[in-house]
Amino acid sequence: MDASTHPARGGWNSLARNYEARIARGHALVGGKVVPADRTTALLEAVIEPGDRICIEGNNQKHADFLARALAEAAPERVHDLHVVQSNIALAPHLDIFESGIARRLDFCYAGPQGLRLAQLVAAGKVEVGAIHTYLELYGRYFTDLTPRVSLIAAEAADRDGNLYTGPNTEDTPAIVEATAFRSGVLIAQVNRIVDKVPRVDVPGDWVNYVVEAPKPHYIEPIFTRDPAAITDIQVLMAMMVIRGIYEKYGVTRLNHGIGFDTAAIELILPTYAEELGLRGKICRYMSVNPCPTLIPAIESGFIDAIHCAGSELGMERYVSERSDVFFIGRDGTMRSNRVYCQLAGHYADLFIGSTLQIDLEGNSSTATHARITGFGGAPNFGSESRGRRHGSPAWLAAGREAHRQGMPRGRKLVVQMVETFKEGLSPTFVERLDAWDLMDTFNMPLPPVMVYGDDLTHIVTEEGIANLLLCDSLAERAQAIRAVAGYTEVGRKRDRQMVEMLRARGAVVYPEDIGVDKRLASRDLLAARSIKDLVRWSDGLYAPPARFRNW
Repeated sequence: MDASTHPARGGWNSLARNYEARIARGHALVGGKVVPADRTTALLEAVIEPGDRICIEGNNQKHADFLARALAEAAPERVHDLHVVQSNIALAPHLDIFESGIARRLDFCYAGPQGLRLAQLVAAGKVEVGAIHTYLELYGRYFTDLTPRVSLIAAEAADRDGNLYTGPNTEDTPAIVEATAFRSGVLIAQVNRIVDKVPRVDVPGDWVNYVVEAPKPHYIEPIFTRDPAAITDIQVLMAMMVIRGIYEKYGVTRLNHGIGFDTAAIELILPTYAEELGLRGKICRYMSVNPCPTLIPAIESGFIDAIHCAGSELGMERYVSERSDVFFIGRDGTMRSNRVYCQLAGHYADLFIGSTLQIDLEGNSSTATHARITGFGGAPNFGSESRGRRHGSPAWLAAGREAHRQGMPRGRKLVVQMVETFKEGLSPTFVERLDAWDLMDTFNMPLPPVMVYGDDLTHIVTEEGIANLLLCDSLAERAQAIRAVAGYTEVGRKRDRQMVEMLRARGAVVYPEDIGVDKRLASRDLLAARSIKDLVRWSDGLYAPPARFRNW
């Protein structure tokens, strides 16, 4: 069948012909690849068609914020009913386009800062949510049924041929660019500066249609920065239990840390507590995580051999560049992060540890609340059993021996939730029923928005102790192990003390004294750094924290 007789498309190259028409309209308006900032909205009106599927680059940190604002200023009679496919909904313009009718449908991963407003717009009928995804899930759909027709991305610099330098915060850019450029989509980049020659070519210019030098640098959120001054004695105690009861026990060398003060506490007692236990070189050698400032003392103390990053972190650029033995650094001397590769590395690691807002008696966990649509991000990818893994490691095999005590031997990824029994405001972390069930009903979702499923979870760590769910033989035992570490929450008060003692004898419930953790030593004195200023000292002045974290 030749192109002229294709019955459904009117030819085999309809996407390419549509692309050429869009580019012709754009060139007629701006005359070339470099676009004046004040012509950006007009360009978007020229190349975007009603009903288009578009991607506005919104990462954990880097955002195409100028292009997002320019789109929000478009005339709804010209640009309307767009389908937005975007990983992170973080800025007000991301939702402004739904209020004005420019956009209608949304497929996304995470909306933490905008979660309340998003819920309100969904309830008002302004936003139709296709699905809430994990990062890898949405990236995968970019290459199947959610390929963008137009993508708006952010880069550090460009030359006049359109070659892009993404800098340390590459993040989602490669996935967006490749899906768009190789399926006849239009690619528009905002850059911080236009130069004669970029330091390295991260995106070839012939993939890029238009470049706009934004009036100010693109927005970056220092999402992984945690001030050690806010870490509590309770968090130090939990960190001690993690190191003794999980990292040391299984010999965890490859891992991912989620965001939070809990995991920051672990990082900051590696050079003190873990060093005293003789664990340097035995745990925490390879990490898939952003360059968290709280990792500086562990890096300087020789604990960590290599870190691959999903993104960078504000203020860490010089430090990272000067530690090329640890971080993945280009020939130009700067890091090139990549969220897809970091997610893959973390998925096949030995362990993921993170925090959550609610956990039920099966171990299902969620960050959903009644009035807020937050989404998932990358935690479900990191925090899931890697059933496709086939290579062995001591930690993976040791966990597998506990998980698969009969039948075919297999390894097992360690997935840990580290939580205090009560959150701020004395709201219990442990509940009989997740709020996610109500959110499903309220917003007509196909499933409750669960962050990590209970059958993926292996351990729960609280200030009370550790529940090792691998050693539970039934849902009833699992529920009692969870109750055993749920403290004085309503869930915890319903524990069966006799069954808890039986589980403790088996090792399914572990209290601090069972693993040699002295609660009297659990204090901030164990932290290798107790302030942001201490982290700067550890870095020999290479770490330059954002102004909001400076108090000197």
